[in-house]
Amino acid sequence: MKIAVCVKQVPEAQHKRLDPQTKRLDRSGEGALNSFDANAVEEALRIKDAAGATEVVLVSLGPERAVDALRKGLAMGADRAVLVSDDAAAGSDLVATSLALAKALERENADLVLFGQQSGDADGAVLWAAVAERLRRPVVSQAAELTVADGKARVKRQTEFGYDVIEAPLPAVIAVSDAINEPRYPSLKGIMGAKKKPQEILSAAELQLDASQLGEQGSKTEVYALEDPPPRGDTQKIDDDGSAPQKIVDFLGEKRLL
Repeated sequence: MKIAVCVKQVPEAQHKRLDPQTKRLDRSGEGALNSFDANAVEEALRIKDAAGATEVVLVSLGPERAVDALRKGLAMGADRAVLVSDDAAAGSDLVATSLALAKALERENADLVLFGQQSGDADGAVLWAAVAERLRRPVVSQAAELTVADGKARVKRQTEFGYDVIEAPLPAVIAVSDAINEPRYPSLKGIMGAKKKPQEILSAAELQLDASQLGEQGSKTEVYALEDPPPRGDTQKIDDDGSAPQKIVDFLGEKRLL
């Protein structure tokens, strides 16, 4: 059994900013492996140990420097990494990104594809569904527990009201939540060994993709403008000297909210 984990390099929290010229997230600063994706890598490694998977491969779309983030996953224990990197892919939205990842995953033909539930930059939480649709595979999200046996994935899925237990035949796509595990810290040996593991960089052409299918040309969404959020309205601070409940009632009454 082969497991593929889709991962992403995201800007460090302190470096997040929107570029007013491109109207896109500025990715020129320091980047790191998306935290939810670390949970997905950890779960893949645990399944590999428990179910005897043959390989864990990381798959990503991004600039060539995104290899640095992939190396963390390799240091954790993944076997190799595949990065789709092409200048034409800059500015790809959900539609274009899902196409590039699906093409790379078709090439890998993994039995199980894992995603982190969402990314720390866009917080979209839908990419895994779009990729599963392109691959025509069953998909389960918000996985809090995951076991693989007898050609099936069994998922304990978080919901608003508790948990659902869902079984899906392999091959399947699973998006894991951050409640599923605690990612391991890479050891010094793992960090040094990551540099020697296979790290393949593919262009759009190598995936038989035309440049017009990626980036802004291949995207179906467009940002028209960026604006600062409106200033906060007038606020009233109420100190609790024993009369706070009455002051709150009076305030709500003035606003005709009672």
